Amino acid sequence: MIYDKNIDSNFRVFDKKVILKVGSFLCETSARLVNSESFKTIVKLSIEELKRRKSILLDMFGTKDVTDNHIDTLLKALEYLIILPIEEMVKLVPNSEYLMKNKHILYDYIEFLYNFWRSYDRFIISMGTPAYRLDKRPYRTFNATVETLTDIIRKTYRDIQENTLFSHPNVYRQIQAGAGFATIALPKEEIPLPWKYKQKLSKILVMRQVLLNPPIVLEQSMNKRSGIFVKVEQNPIDFASLNPEEWLCYPAKVGKLTILIYIHEKFYELGFSLANLFEIASDEDLEDQPDGIYLFGLNGSELDALSDPPTVFHEDEQNTMMVGAVPNRPEFGYFGYLKKMVLTLHNVIMMKYGSMPFHGSLTQIVLGGIKKVSILIIGDTGAGKSETLEALREIGGDIISDIIIVADDMGSINIDSNGDIHGYGTEIGAFLRLDDLSPSSTFGAIDRAIFMSVNQINSRVVIPITTLHTVITGVKVDFVIYANNYEEIDDDHPLVERFQNSVIALKTFREGKAMSKGTTTSTGLQTNYFVNPFGVPYYFELHEKLTQKYFEKMFKDEIFVGQIRTRLGIKGMERTGPLEAAKALIEYIKNSE
Repeated sequence: MIYDKNIDSNFRVFDKKVILKVGSFLCETSARLVNSESFKTIVKLSIEELKRRKSILLDMFGTKDVTDNHIDTLLKALEYLIILPIEEMVKLVPNSEYLMKNKHILYDYIEFLYNFWRSYDRFIISMGTPAYRLDKRPYRTFNATVETLTDIIRKTYRDIQENTLFSHPNVYRQIQAGAGFATIALPKEEIPLPWKYKQKLSKILVMRQVLLNPPIVLEQSMNKRSGIFVKVEQNPIDFASLNPEEWLCYPAKVGKLTILIYIHEKFYELGFSLANLFEIASDEDLEDQPDGIYLFGLNGSELDALSDPPTVFHEDEQNTMMVGAVPNRPEFGYFGYLKKMVLTLHNVIMMKYGSMPFHGSLTQIVLGGIKKVSILIIGDTGAGKSETLEALREIGGDIISDIIIVADDMGSINIDSNGDIHGYGTEIGAFLRLDDLSPSSTFGAIDRAIFMSVNQINSRVVIPITTLHTVITGVKVDFVIYANNYEEIDDDHPLVERFQNSVIALKTFREGKAMSKGTTTSTGLQTNYFVNPFGVPYYFELHEKLTQKYFEKMFKDEIFVGQIRTRLGIKGMERTGPLEAAKALIEYIKNSE
């Protein structure tokens, strides 16, 4: 299937994944495709699936007792059907008359085979070398791999079907038949890692460009996160045994930080989805030691001795680096384990720098093309942060000229050189619940979206929503609001409420109450210190000093500090709650100075 000398040694099929590693270019003819061991593997797997189902498609062989000889005959027949009608094929392929007799079933099998191939998550890894830098002309590399594979597979499928029944379809659907994911990955042994890390990680290829073919629909092995991330005294890297052939490194820009995320092939579909969430670090970024390392998918039991659950992070004080790790077991096959651990490492690092991390959204809205207001909404997962922003988009109309997203889920605040409280983000994308988005928002993003677990509770979408420049430039903060998703409104509990002093404000933020929305295994009304369990509780004293400092500064500067009642956790208010809260917030902003 591949043009290289070792063409099929880099083709692997497992766990409904196909991984194709390419040194240069893919095949350019249908003949090369059907003669490859890769193609034969997929055909054999498809027949095994038909046997498991006891499918009537096996009748194309004239028997359901299909042997290796039957499969060899089928493979030879498919090779000739690329160029010859079935009547001529049977003259050249011995003992293939039964395929001619059952050609309508054979036609249906070809359709099944095409869809069977597309049912896999398909990855192309274009492996460059320091001398052969595929990343310098990535569009050429992707054209010579992903686009070529798509064209050849689609052409082969259509030629064989037309030669089987000698008929043409009236409707041609240009379905993505090649790879849903591709990357150009290079050796980057020059990344300045401390020795204990370099000896285990330096041989792993580093992703430099990623190609996605959205919309992409993924089935995660889990649809929610369970437990906590535990700070451990022992470094996970000491317990890690990594085969470089099974791993890739996604070097992520997490706000201003650089975190190297190492992804085991078992979780490639989640790792590649990071391209919709974090920008890829530049070559210049990789000239400095990274701020953190995350090992996503260590061998089954390697972390069990460290903690229960074995979702752990460690502060390597000697090397000034944060390290996170999660096993590659199915129960951790959820994108939240990937995203939230990265943000845990970010939070700890930012506290060490004297910044206060937040779990929330930071957005600047422009009213009438003139008035700029930056709103930081702090709240737990499912509290209504993203949903309120979506509602602002819906109702904005002529009132809101622009909505600029700085942080969708996490970020940090500090005091800038002008003495103002300034907020920054971490992600260029969002990991959103489909149930809480309006249909127009969902379908409006479909051409860039990665959908996850769409047929389950807590179905999600990962979409890009902002730029790295916006995230790291940040904005001066005007409003700091707690997202209250559990209280009904009345005369004493308005939609938008301003706190009178920092004592009252800190009490609400410290309690961190929220009604669980089923995004984790927690249920009912929960309390989380500052609704930020991601690293913060392990640095309680440091975080308390920072919150006292920043909240006193907020009230001194007369920044609005209060809460908004989204009612997202109240049954029946999932859509109207955030909408009414957004309307009240807009009115409050319009009437403020």
